[in-house]
Amino acid sequence: MQHNQKIVIFGIKRLYHMKQLILKDAELMNIAIMQEIHRSDESKYDHRLHGLLLISNGYDSYKVAEMFGQNATSVQRWVKKFNESGFSGLREGERVGRPNSLSNKQWDQLGKDLRKTPAQFQFSQSLWDGKLLSIHINRQYGIDIGVRQCQRIFSRMGFRLRKPRPIIAHANPEAQRALKKTKEVGKKGKV
Repeated sequence: MQHNQKIVIFGIKRLYHMKQLILKDAELMNIAIMQEIHRSDESKYDHRLHGLLLISNGYDSYKVAEMFGQNATSVQRWVKKFNESGFSGLREGERVGRPNSLSNKQWDQLGKDLRKTPAQFQFSQSLWDGKLLSIHINRQYGIDIGVRQCQRIFSRMGFRLRKPRPIIAHANPEAQRALKKTKEVGKKGKV
């Protein structure tokens, strides 16, 4: 696709052809740019503004959607929200969905709970997992939350799940140490 530029000099129109610019690694850059757009509410807002700018210049929602890597319905929704609410309609609003089961105070306390070991709450497990967190929330706060939702809570709070290494019943400890991939701390040479 070439871009044409008309320049008027003393009433004479001249048409210049500009060479098309190409990004290196365009496919990879497309992914990176989309990730950058979704990085924050501000960049999403700017993205929508650019889409509406194209709409206001005569592009249809299907072409804008194709260019922006969006669904045409999304672009149409931007136009509708803009027509109804102006610029504020393009900003990210409260998401609809089920309200939080935990209050802000309970949420903060749960974050503190997860920084403690399960043993401090009289659990026999040494690490938190979705099932144990579900039981804990029910005991501490009287709220039933499913295991999968509890796994999402870990992620939302910035925790990551760790799984303990399995221990083979009745295994020879010397043979286990010999098979470990890492050297023991402070020892030189092979394990």
